[in-house]
Amino acid sequence: MGIVLIVIVIALSVAGVVAGVIGIVVGVVASRRAARVVAECRDLVHGAVGSHGTVDPRSLRNVAVVRYDALNEMSGQLSFSLALLNSHGDGVVLSSINGRAETRTYAKPIVAGKGGQELSPEEAQAVRSAQLGTEPSAVVPRPARRESRRAATTE
Repeated sequence: MGIVLIVIVIALSVAGVVAGVIGIVVGVVASRRAARVVAECRDLVHGAVGSHGTVDPRSLRNVAVVRYDALNEMSGQLSFSLALLNSHGDGVVLSSINGRAETRTYAKPIVAGKGGQELSPEEAQAVRSAQLGTEPSAVVPRPARRESRRAATTE
């Protein structure tokens, strides 16, 4: 009976050592896999993946629209300025001025959040809103109408 007991103890010891080695191998493989996933996530966050991933610092990611009555001859805020910027603040602001007889459209480049040409107040507001990530769409209130001179002189 003594030899059988020794064989059983040796078999259990070998099984324990094999299980420990398997556990260490599984732990090393899991650690390496986790390190690869962490590195991939870090690259995504820092934009190092480029066009192969989902994050590219040059892609458009900040958008804002400001609607307004540019010519005070139509209601409904049909004129607008649309800012399209990337994470560096580079992009373009598009403005469409709508009147009764004609519509004019302008495009102005934006570099680091600043216009290459002078920006109208609405264009500047669109760029600022896009950079801050606030309200993707805003409406500029219509200015109060002035009373006609005839009404003012009759009083």
